[in-house]
Amino acid sequence: MTEKDFETLINRIQPADGAAVERAKKRQAELAKPPGSLGKLEEISIRMAGITGSVKNTIASCRVLVFCADNGVVSEGVAVTPQSVTLAQAINMTRHMTGMSSLASYFGNGIDVVDVGIMTCFTHPGIADRKVLPGTGNIRRGPAMTREEALRAIAVGLERAEKAKLEGMDIIGVGEMGIGNTTTSAAVLAALTGLAPEEVTGRGAGLTDAAFELKKQVIADALRVNSPDGNDVADVIAKVGGLDIAAMTGAFIGAAKNRMPAVVDGFISIVAALCAVRLCPAVRDYIFLSHASRERGYMAAAEAIGLAPFLLLDMRLGEGSGCPIAFEVIKAACAVMRDMATFGEAAIDDGYLDEIRKRR
Repeated sequence: MTEKDFETLINRIQPADGAAVERAKKRQAELAKPPGSLGKLEEISIRMAGITGSVKNTIASCRVLVFCADNGVVSEGVAVTPQSVTLAQAINMTRHMTGMSSLASYFGNGIDVVDVGIMTCFTHPGIADRKVLPGTGNIRRGPAMTREEALRAIAVGLERAEKAKLEGMDIIGVGEMGIGNTTTSAAVLAALTGLAPEEVTGRGAGLTDAAFELKKQVIADALRVNSPDGNDVADVIAKVGGLDIAAMTGAFIGAAKNRMPAVVDGFISIVAALCAVRLCPAVRDYIFLSHASRERGYMAAAEAIGLAPFLLLDMRLGEGSGCPIAFEVIKAACAVMRDMATFGEAAIDDGYLDEIRKRR
């Protein structure tokens, strides 16, 4: 995919259907309940109308897309987990043995595990081979990848979102597997927002105090050595990001292109979502933030996007683990909008709510 092709694609993405949003707001106001009493479920159902163009929606088929890649910065000692775990967990996902995949299996969701940059050469029938590189470069010493490689990885995400739509998915979740990717994500977030490394960097899977200080220094060094342009998302991803982040960015854009909702998981996922929104602001209308990750930079990314998560579960696993849970909440929101009676249908005079409505 050339940059020109990518720009053409982005320019064709339309924002949410404003007329459908207004129809959904009207129906919500007519449902037999006190105004606002279903909280986030009301907001979700209204946003869903804007995505699909229909006030009454059903979410039946769900899939979590998981982009797997290794990161050269692991050689700097920024992760407690061995790099071999990237491949091991990618395979375990296909066996429904990880946190995300066990939840997906329980709820009947599909999963699409994609190798976009695992360092090991391998074949596995349950893992899609879309390898761009066998891992990225060490961002403390130089760029993660070339700009062209970043665009190729973005194209992988676009392709997998398109595939999900063509295969009848109503919604996708976007997750990852890649040891060291909280470091690359923090570097990308710092570059895009101008925040200092210490403001966006967490302990990942769990670092000692000394290793945590090293991680922040590595990110500061990566930003200094590579000088990513915060106004150029592709430049930021290529210089201090990861192949997983690039592919996830493409998946969010691909969902918007296909007018399909996409669920953000945790820290790495929300950084990719921010990349997608910076590339194409209309993408914001198609994404839902699942849970508030405990990683330090998560809320900074959420604020930069302008959305809020609807689950508070103290999760920080990654993989896309928040997505199967979020799918169920979104299903519930759609069910209320679709199946709940209006005051008229329930034969209830709603005049008693007039004063409450005036105060809202």
